Amino acid sequence: MSVETVNAAWYVIRTGARQEERAISNLNAWRVETFLPRLKVRRLNPFTGAITHAPSPMFRQYAFARFDASRLLHQVCYTRGVHSVVRFGGVPARVDDSIIELIQSRIDGDGFVQMRDELKIGDRVKIKDGALTNLTGIFDYRIDNTDRVAILLTAVSYQPRIVIEREFIEKINSNIAL
Repeated sequence: MSVETVNAAWYVIRTGARQEERAISNLNAWRVETFLPRLKVRRLNPFTGAITHAPSPMFRQYAFARFDASRLLHQVCYTRGVHSVVRFGGVPARVDDSIIELIQSRIDGDGFVQMRDELKIGDRVKIKDGALTNLTGIFDYRIDNTDRVAILLTAVSYQPRIVIEREFIEKINSNIAL
């Protein structure tokens, strides 16, 4: 294990506006280990109404870099695309390895961080967007090869089943009465 590896730590890098990719590419050229977590963001075309998903940084204008600050801080700070290294009290703020590992553990096969809880049959859910906002129900099943799920709406004496985009529902605390 080299001295460089022993003294290396993760730091938060602030990038220029929409310069995350550029900063990562340039830091990688310096052989600095980097991590830019990405999300798949839902976008609605206002003209066609078509829904698309586009990659977006999890933290806009921020990325992570692992390096030995005593040797490379100046070089990292003056890399194209990098605005600064986040500091507290003038000292570069270290990020614990476990935080990076936690984010990395939530990355799916497509390279995107998955933020939502996994649902199990019978979980109580609430619709958080759309025409049925704030209605509650019970998760029934996931529709194969889609991001859609079926839930049973909770009503007085009838539970209609609806199919809805997964991102429009959230799991709610099971201790709360419906």
